[in-house]
Amino acid sequence: MSINQSDEKLILHYVRTSNGQKIAILLEEAGIDYETVEYDIFAGDHLIPAFREINPNQRLPALVDPAPVGGGGQALVLAETGAMLLYLSEKSGKFLSPDIYRKMEAVQWLAWQISGLGPMLGQAYHFARYAPGGQKYAVDRYAREARRLLSVMEARLADRKYLAVEYSIADMACWPWLQNVANIGIDRAEYPQVQQWFETIRSRPAVQHVLNADELAVPSGYTQKRMQLTPNQWSNLFGRTIAT
Repeated sequence: MSINQSDEKLILHYVRTSNGQKIAILLEEAGIDYETVEYDIFAGDHLIPAFREINPNQRLPALVDPAPVGGGGQALVLAETGAMLLYLSEKSGKFLSPDIYRKMEAVQWLAWQISGLGPMLGQAYHFARYAPGGQKYAVDRYAREARRLLSVMEARLADRKYLAVEYSIADMACWPWLQNVANIGIDRAEYPQVQQWFETIRSRPAVQHVLNADELAVPSGYTQKRMQLTPNQWSNLFGRTIAT
């Protein structure tokens, strides 16, 4: 794996997960030229010293713009997906309205995903799919919270097509997280407005590209209902103390 950076294209340090997908979706939707550097987090690619220089938190994705407008020739490095989505929408002038009310409505739902939907579904997936057995309380607690959050989305989408006034970075941030809710015992059909929204976004050409392109698609092995990891894989993902 090489993490050498292009002199012109944006570099997406990519992992085939929901967080990686939401950045790839916006890049494709906005028509921004970019290249990917893929990381195998099961193998610990994100733990190498060279990537720590890009993101000291050693989490993916990360985004590098080698020559941002107004940057004085200094590369811009972003390591949080919310910042990436805001930057790319500003850079492209797309998917975030200039109208202050529409803009902040989308930003608010983006913040909702970053602070609620993503972390809570992430924990739900972890305890249902990765954690050792005997943790029923955690499995149930996060599954309940996931259902509550989907109920919030269901109510929001009752009288609108998208989370904000128009299709925006808020939808792109939320959509990938709902692909595999069946793995935590949730049927999207129980939330008909969410299901309709989900299918509307899935049908978009840019989303289809992210789902199917060889360099971006999430392999089926990543979406199994129950993951079986080697000790090294566990350590690379969750830390040695958790694996013991």
